[in-house]
Amino acid sequence: MIQKVIGRVTPEEKNEIQALFERRNGLNELAKILTAENAELYEKLVKDMGETSGKFQAWWDRTARKYQWESAEGGNWEINFETCEIYLVTN
Repeated sequence: MIQKVIGRVTPEEKNEIQALFERRNGLNELAKILTAENAELYEKLVKDMGETSGKFQAWWDRTARKYQWESAEGGNWEINFETCEIYLVTN
């Protein structure tokens, strides 16, 4: 795996994606323990997971266009929440 620094975001942008990242992870953990038996709560979880994933991807798409980040076939971007640096990760 190769990590290459390709940019940096503002602290505000970092805070936005970090909140979405943490929410998405929390929802994924909840999904592991929630059963479909509680249909109402399950439907809320599925809806929230979809909305959060959409917002998460939209942030990456919007921010990548703004900063014109380099991309690669089969690669993905990652953020270092400590430094606000963006990495292109490839195999």
